[in-house]
Amino acid sequence: MRYPAIPNLLFQKNRKHFSAAMESNSIAILCSNDIQHTNADDGMGFAQNNDLFYLSGIDQEETILVLYPDAYKEENKEILFIKRADEQIRIWEGQKLDKRTAGEVSGIKRVEWIDDFEKLLQYMAFEADSFYLGHNEHIKRLTMDQQTRQDRMIGWCKEKYPLHTYHRAAKITRSLRQIKDREEVKLIQKAADISLDGFLKVLQNVRPGMKEYELEAELSYIFIKNGATRHAFRPIVASGVNACALHYNSNDGICKDGEMILMDFGVCYANYNSDTTRCFPVNGKFTKRQKEVYTAVLNCLKEGSKLLKPGTLSVVYEEEMAKLIEDQLVLLGLLSKEDIAKQDPEKPLYKKYFMHGTAHHIGLDVHDVGLYSRPFEAGMVLTCEPGIYIPEEGIGCRLENDYLLTAKGNINLTAAMPIEIEEIEKLMQG
Repeated sequence: MRYPAIPNLLFQKNRKHFSAAMESNSIAILCSNDIQHTNADDGMGFAQNNDLFYLSGIDQEETILVLYPDAYKEENKEILFIKRADEQIRIWEGQKLDKRTAGEVSGIKRVEWIDDFEKLLQYMAFEADSFYLGHNEHIKRLTMDQQTRQDRMIGWCKEKYPLHTYHRAAKITRSLRQIKDREEVKLIQKAADISLDGFLKVLQNVRPGMKEYELEAELSYIFIKNGATRHAFRPIVASGVNACALHYNSNDGICKDGEMILMDFGVCYANYNSDTTRCFPVNGKFTKRQKEVYTAVLNCLKEGSKLLKPGTLSVVYEEEMAKLIEDQLVLLGLLSKEDIAKQDPEKPLYKKYFMHGTAHHIGLDVHDVGLYSRPFEAGMVLTCEPGIYIPEEGIGCRLENDYLLTAKGNINLTAAMPIEIEEIEKLMQG
């Protein structure tokens, strides 16, 4: 692994909380993700199913976790199934987890080969009344048109055990995963720290005439050098008007003298993620107008992040953030109070320059699972990311930090990353 072993007490606690939320006499089955392929014999790499990782800490393909808290036999309460690595696999792919190591990583005493899954499940299934199965239930789910290992498991179970009752494992994990354990916060903080190093590297190397992907390469170098698994998402390195496209990530434009760059990037470290956005001038010096827009967005970030506290509802938070943006748009001369007073409430004018939400949960997923109808609570980690986009002026500005909510307010996990205009200019010109 690229990261030091995570204390398996974390996964033991997660399983305990998950099992406590299950219906009586139920079996939960969680599957790993597939390895996604490109063409011929090449693959895109492996990213673990985050619910499985949350409950086991296993970061390997062809893995199944079975939880049966009410099992008659103690050894059937938790069983981890892993792939059997034969000599051919070791020759071509290298060493895989053995039973002892998998047990140490997960804290699970009983580890079996995945070849024996169907046989061993059969012994338990007819004692149980229901199953909990995993499925991608994210609000922005992107797996609708592709069959996953989880989908195949659902089909197989329902065919083999049609008269059992079925429940959604994701309903439990989405609730548990919103509140981060201290160990999880440490891993998110580590991801944020690596992001900081990447940002500083970019500030040292940016110059007019560069391609945006050259700056992406600086990020990639620092991330991999520091043990990151990968980028948390495809990074956005958008210069000039490119920054007005919210999910721009072709990163093939030229960074021109006098333009500002918006860089939205994150690190995936030990499967936990950071998500930050910074803006900076290509030539090291903000123009007067860039300063005005940047300052407006920074004011919104500073004031808006104060709203991230226990008890706040997401919808109320977003409404307050919109008001902050609206006030800044008036100060920038982009909207007038008179026009705002006459606007259609269903089509607010600010959305011409600000059209996205400003807070999302972050953790094992960059947009982590959870219900936004649930009030904010201590232990949650959320982003704050206001922005203002003015295509006609070639300026797009978004600033984003990651915050841990506590009973006494919030802690900015990305506080070390430079954000003040003077600090950024000094770093770029030094």
